[in-house]
Amino acid sequence: MAGNNGGPWGGGGNNGSGGGNNDDNRGSGGRKPNNDGPSIPEIDELVNKGREQLRVLMGGGGGGNGQGGSGGGGPQVTRGTVGLGILAAIGLWLYASFYTVRPEERAVELFLGDFLEIGEPGLNFAPWPVVTREVLAVTTERNIDIGTSRTGSEAGLMLTGDENIVDIDFQVVWNIINPEEYLFNLANPPQTIEAVSESAMREIISQSELAPILNRDRGAIADRLRDMIQETLDSYDSGISVIRVNFDKADPPEPVIASFRAVQDAEQERDRVQNVADAYANQVVAEARGRAAQILEQAEGYRARVVNEAEGEASRFSAVLAEYAKAPEVTRKRLYLETMESVLGGVDIILLDEGQEGGQGVVPYLPLNELRRTPTTGGTN
Repeated sequence: MAGNNGGPWGGGGNNGSGGGNNDDNRGSGGRKPNNDGPSIPEIDELVNKGREQLRVLMGGGGGGNGQGGSGGGGPQVTRGTVGLGILAAIGLWLYASFYTVRPEERAVELFLGDFLEIGEPGLNFAPWPVVTREVLAVTTERNIDIGTSRTGSEAGLMLTGDENIVDIDFQVVWNIINPEEYLFNLANPPQTIEAVSESAMREIISQSELAPILNRDRGAIADRLRDMIQETLDSYDSGISVIRVNFDKADPPEPVIASFRAVQDAEQERDRVQNVADAYANQVVAEARGRAAQILEQAEGYRARVVNEAEGEASRFSAVLAEYAKAPEVTRKRLYLETMESVLGGVDIILLDEGQEGGQGVVPYLPLNELRRTPTTGGTN
């Protein structure tokens, strides 16, 4: 056995020589010495030795061509071959045990299938096969599309609170925040998120009317949907974070969309005409109320004026009566003069004289009223 360990390929030279030549070959590093010095083995020799070694490893016999050593049992395993095998096994083990985690990833290390720890970004060591790992992209945004036009299914057809059907397309954007919970608590995370999202949307739509869904409430519905999905996934300890919900479309079903739009146009026209009528009614009512208030104010003012005048006349009459009781003649004459003044004060007066001998019987006209008037500024000189 010792004479047949000349190198990693087994026997010595190709001429069937004894062990002395094998020792010489081993000392020369597998090269066959000759009179001219060491030379490289022939390619055919290396190929034949490789085939013979492969047959031995596969369970076949060796030494069939008569080139083996004295034992005739094929190539032998040497300490060098064992060392190379051990080094290769160690290299493969280290290659399988060391791994790299990128910044957007996290690794879940498993000890015999149970959770061990989280592998942080960088170079990590997990002694294989006792410790295995699952590398997950935690910051990558993933999308779940739900709706008729997105998925081709009828998942987007939902019943509203006022018994109408609406076709809704939306998208749930999510990522992983806890790799351990994500890996162990959910069997199929995308399918779970889709089922939870569809269920939450159906609950919201069933509590809403059709018109707000189509017009103004999309943002509020998206925010409420995100909160409901996150709350449900948290109850599962899913390790998932819902980043946002994209509410893309809310329309009536395709077969009735034309009729629905005609109804919508008619409702908008009805609302417009009603608004115009309400504006006209408000204007007319306001004007009528303004006139009524004005008439009431005028009546109130007239009432106050008449009452005040009556009270003033009564007071004046009482005062005159008191004076008349003290001096009847003087008071009577004064009343007569004041009455004649008020009567004759605004009358044009023309004095006529009786005719006399040699006279015309009419005095020249004397404009007494003009004498009492205030001279007009800017008159003639």
